[in-house]
Amino acid sequence: MTGVVADWAGAACLLAGALLSLAAGIGVLRFPDVLDRMHAATKPQVLGTLLLLLGLALRLRTPADLGMIALVAIFQLATAPVAAQMIGRAAYRAGRVNRELLDTDELAGR
Repeated sequence: MTGVVADWAGAACLLAGALLSLAAGIGVLRFPDVLDRMHAATKPQVLGTLLLLLGLALRLRTPADLGMIALVAIFQLATAPVAAQMIGRAAYRAGRVNRELLDTDELAGR
């Protein structure tokens, strides 16, 4: 009986993760500014990926698979924020950011 509950919970996580990943893709296509696109590409995409991995973990349930899923989750959490920070700084330095839309411009003096 617990296997059936885990399968249904895994299916719900897979569906939620897929919807968040779809929302991230639509946001990247629809948002006008680099910083808005960067936000759409990182926040819902990372949560969507983690939900997909949780769904896989609930479905597969073998130690080897769980170890691989944990590694993917750790690397996703470690690389996505760093990549977003670097993209944001590169866009700012290249002049691709509309500075009038910023509430606080902490890089103005640099």
